[in-house]
Amino acid sequence: MKNIQQCIDDLNAGDIRSIAKALSAVENKSEHSQELLKELPFKKNVPIVGITGPPGAGKSSVVNACIHELLKKDKKVAILAVDPSSPFNYGSLLGDRVRMDSHFSNDNVFIRSVASRGHLGGLSTRIYEMADVLKNAHFDYIFIETVGVGQSEVEIAGIADITAVVLVPEAGDEIQTMKSGVMEIANLFVVNKSDRDGAQAYTQNLLKLVHTLAHEVPVVNTTAIKNEGINLLIKKIENLQNQTINTERKVHLLANRAWQLLSSKHMEVYEYKFLLAELRDLQKQTNFNLYRYINDIYDKHS
Repeated sequence: MKNIQQCIDDLNAGDIRSIAKALSAVENKSEHSQELLKELPFKKNVPIVGITGPPGAGKSSVVNACIHELLKKDKKVAILAVDPSSPFNYGSLLGDRVRMDSHFSNDNVFIRSVASRGHLGGLSTRIYEMADVLKNAHFDYIFIETVGVGQSEVEIAGIADITAVVLVPEAGDEIQTMKSGVMEIANLFVVNKSDRDGAQAYTQNLLKLVHTLAHEVPVVNTTAIKNEGINLLIKKIENLQNQTINTERKVHLLANRAWQLLSSKHMEVYEYKFLLAELRDLQKQTNFNLYRYINDIYDKHS
């Protein structure tokens, strides 16, 4: 990696190659990546918009449509699309850049697929650092699209300034189960594929639940593949940006990120590859006990 200050200057200038290299360095924990992170200024209020929801809700289509509308306003947009990864080599299995290929060559758009690397919350453990790199890279909006893996998707609330939960009319009675998790973290609900039967009834049921919350949560109907409702969605995001980015929520987000980074830092003393190497031999022993093994690791590094 080149001089750290030069890297930061290149990020501020929006140099695509430098952005890609910096993200790769952070994601792979390359040499000097921590030095780069420690020198990043934290003064830019670039909104991070988290897009989450169950698989098949059309999250990528919604993000794709939002990009299309924001480009009309001469905005620069970055997308971190978190894909499921192979449990064996941690490589990405999907690749949202393929689904957003209409914007791939646009200089005002940067799309990066990030393997979740087995992390159950749907977010890669490196997503915090990568988002901070992008916040210093001359973008107006950063979108983070999660895998969408059930209740654990609430983790997006720990990094996003605005969390949009994408749902579809077919979810039906499942809407009732959201009270214990997703309802609490959503700043915005998007009922996608609203041209389908039952969409209006579903939206009304969702609105009834929203009114039971302590804070108002907008509900927007979209049909992303037809670009319907996207302008209203962008307006809601802009309104929420003005309401949330300079409030107490920002402090809570910062504290949550600090907690996650501290936890990640603590776990770095025992990387997965070392666990794999040790367990390959230990699990053959007749007296092997996983809980004793974990306790020994904790005692050794606490």
